[in-house]
Amino acid sequence: MAGTNRVAVVTGASSGIGLEIARELIDKGFDVIVTAEDAGLTAAAQELALTGSRVDAVQADLTTREGLDSLVEAVHAVGRPVDALVLNAGVANAGPFVETPLEGDLEVVALNVTAVVYLAKKLVPPMVERGEGAVLVTSSVAGTMPGPWYATYAASKAFELSFAEAVRHELKDTGVTVTALVPGPTDTEFFEDNDMEDLPVGQGPKDDPVKVAKEAVKGLLKGDDKVVVRSFKAKMQAATGAVLPPKAQAAVHASTTKPPEKD
Repeated sequence: MAGTNRVAVVTGASSGIGLEIARELIDKGFDVIVTAEDAGLTAAAQELALTGSRVDAVQADLTTREGLDSLVEAVHAVGRPVDALVLNAGVANAGPFVETPLEGDLEVVALNVTAVVYLAKKLVPPMVERGEGAVLVTSSVAGTMPGPWYATYAASKAFELSFAEAVRHELKDTGVTVTALVPGPTDTEFFEDNDMEDLPVGQGPKDDPVKVAKEAVKGLLKGDDKVVVRSFKAKMQAATGAVLPPKAQAAVHASTTKPPEKD
């Protein structure tokens, strides 16, 4: 992968916010290493490569140690430093906690929490050694308050937000920045993939993933602490999460995520 462009790694890049972030980074002069588990990654990578930038696709299941190691090995095989690391891949397990499959909740933790920590641990230290680099962690406005009916998802997003802000503080004098992306509901396949289409949050207004990606990359390259997508609804939900007590936060959040009553 010879070249003079900067290199970015983007997880969850086969569709949605991740794919749009990869596009935006290419537009800013990056070559990209993109990864996702699904077969749609191949078509996405082929489309991205039409820009003329170098695109390496790594199909990997990041809920497994094997998948994580395969991505890290692919990054090292490039032989060029990582300038931007976008930890974007995520999944939800919607429904009442006592009814959802345990395997689904453990997958949420594995992808949204463990994979983020693992990849950051493997790929951020070389950035610190060089004294330059930028990291973006995709959290969610869902992580700013307890999230009934997808409890493990909201908790995982709270972890990501806290993790990003803590590591950012640790690295403040190293030349490496860490930015938390906090989008609201976004018009992607997320709601369909997680059986949330019939929920109020799935039927309500959503942000354009292109807009989310543009703001995310802008904040990443500026080294901002946090990027909250500037839709009124997302900003208000984030503000609510900051001032209400947890019990009230949970009630507010539940009004958008509670499944419809069964006949």
